[in-house]
Amino acid sequence: MIHPKTKIRYISEEIGYGVVATDFIPKGTITWVQDGLDRIFSPSEVERLPNAQKKILDIYSFTNSRGERVLCWDNAKYVNHSFSPSCFSTAYDFEIAVRDIYPGEELTDDYGYLNLEEPFMAKDEGTERKIVFPDDLLTYYREWDRMVKECIPHIYAVKQPLLSVLPPETIEELEELKKDPAKMRSLRECHYARKTAASNGL
Repeated sequence: MIHPKTKIRYISEEIGYGVVATDFIPKGTITWVQDGLDRIFSPSEVERLPNAQKKILDIYSFTNSRGERVLCWDNAKYVNHSFSPSCFSTAYDFEIAVRDIYPGEELTDDYGYLNLEEPFMAKDEGTERKIVFPDDLLTYYREWDRMVKECIPHIYAVKQPLLSVLPPETIEELEELKKDPAKMRSLRECHYARKTAASNGL
């Protein structure tokens, strides 16, 4: 479920549509939570789909650490990529604002942690990275962990409209992180090892 203070807006001909904030969303705000309405497809289910539906999943879904395709039921599927994203994923099936997001500003992710199957040529933002590679998560997870961990204290200082959507066990883990942010689980847990999975016959 995407943060309620957002809406879909046409961004540009190159990018298409995206998700923008309709109100101020401060750093540390949980901006998306995977919930029970999101549709999860196993690899075998994806294989049985007609090609037209597979193409939809290629555009609008992401691959989790188990190799399943997750299709968000709401506007979250329109969140665009950025090498300098306003939001970032965690190992807890939610995303967090890594900086203040102002009204009209896009909520963006780094597709590098979405277990892409093929390299993705992104819009040039003047950053060192120009292409999203399937193994970016393994390359950058330490840097990304540091960025997310720096936001952990802010979680408890801002309003969290999506807190009630989190599973009880996740809320318990967040309470532990409040005491000791160093216990934060690494984003590396989100990695799906495609070659390993293939060699194991999965």
